[in-house]
Amino acid sequence: MLVQLEHVRKKYGSFTLELNMQIPEDRIIGLIGANGAGKSTTFKLMLGLIRPDQGTVEVLGRNAADLGAEEKLEIGAVFSDSGFSEYLKVQQLIPVMSRFYPDFQEKEFRERCERFQIPLNKQIKEFSTGMKAKLNVLLALSHGSRLLLLDEPTAGLDVVAREEILDLLREYMEIPGRSIVISSHISGDLEHFCDELYMIHEGKIVLHEETDRILGEYGFLKVSDQEYEALDKEYLLRVRKESFGYSCLTDQKNYYLENHPGIVVEKGSVDEVISMLVKGERL
Repeated sequence: MLVQLEHVRKKYGSFTLELNMQIPEDRIIGLIGANGAGKSTTFKLMLGLIRPDQGTVEVLGRNAADLGAEEKLEIGAVFSDSGFSEYLKVQQLIPVMSRFYPDFQEKEFRERCERFQIPLNKQIKEFSTGMKAKLNVLLALSHGSRLLLLDEPTAGLDVVAREEILDLLREYMEIPGRSIVISSHISGDLEHFCDELYMIHEGKIVLHEETDRILGEYGFLKVSDQEYEALDKEYLLRVRKESFGYSCLTDQKNYYLENHPGIVVEKGSVDEVISMLVKGERL
């Protein structure tokens, strides 16, 4: 297990983050939540930048707060609000990376910069948002890390730039034993990229599920008041009153297709599932 958070609790004023998470090898894990839900705090806990008030955070088999220099070399991290000075040129970053990371792959880094049209002799402050995002990911990929922690790496990017970054990450995962934890407040960016999704809402995990299962087995029942009264409600996760009757979220779509053939059952996107989990009513 590359990362394990057990019974973690971190409090900031009136906000409390509570987590249980496991990040095995060879997995891409998505962390979804609105701004302020606790995603960045989760990454800081994994990197040992802050300590939990309760519980344990283990990364690469050690307590996150006790990671040594060698373990930290195996982690690549991208935060949307941090990076190198924007007055530097990419060419000036290369000796810095070589000094800090013995496994810095300079030749591959230069080739990728050329491939993704990142100029080496231009100040970073002159880069577009997309170019800065691609540079940050290229730097995180450049030193043979086993674990990538990416906080909103696609924020503010157009569709083409987002897909280019996701392609880079797919290439990274071709080597066994690696994993990625990637966050976004836009679940559409992640639903066809991640193996598993964690949804954080107001500091708590409200959903942890394999992405394929969300897309394949979750669904929405659209029923009249009369159909709702007769409905087997054992596998309903949330319900919401609508003008036509009720909208009901289930993680057993096929059960209702087989046992209630007359009702409308619709497939939902990850966004729609999350919205219902947050706003719908528990039974």
